[in-house]
Amino acid sequence: MPHLKSAKKRLRQNLKRRDHNRAVKKTLRKQLKATFEVADAKEIKLDDLKKQATVAVKKLDKAAARGIIHRNTAARKKSQIARLINKKSQPVAG
Repeated sequence: MPHLKSAKKRLRQNLKRRDHNRAVKKTLRKQLKATFEVADAKEIKLDDLKKQATVAVKKLDKAAARGIIHRNTAARKKSQIARLINKKSQPVAG
C-alpha cells in the first residue's frame, strides 16, 4: 500500500481507470461477438450484419483513440469485419 498522499491518489486513479477500461473492453468483445454471430447465422440478413458491423467499428475506433486497445489491433479487427461483409455480400455461385 502506498504511503505518500500522491501515491494513494495515483492508486485510486489507476483502479478507476482499470475498471473503466475493462468495461469498455467487455462491451467491445460483446459487440464483436454479436457481429460474428449475425454473420454465422443460417438466414443471414445483410442489413443486420452491416448495422452490427458499423457499431462494432465505431466502438473499435473509440477504444483505439482512447488507448484502451492498440490501433493496429483495431485495424486488424476492422479488416476482419470488412472481409466478412464482402464475403457474405457476394452472390452464391452454383
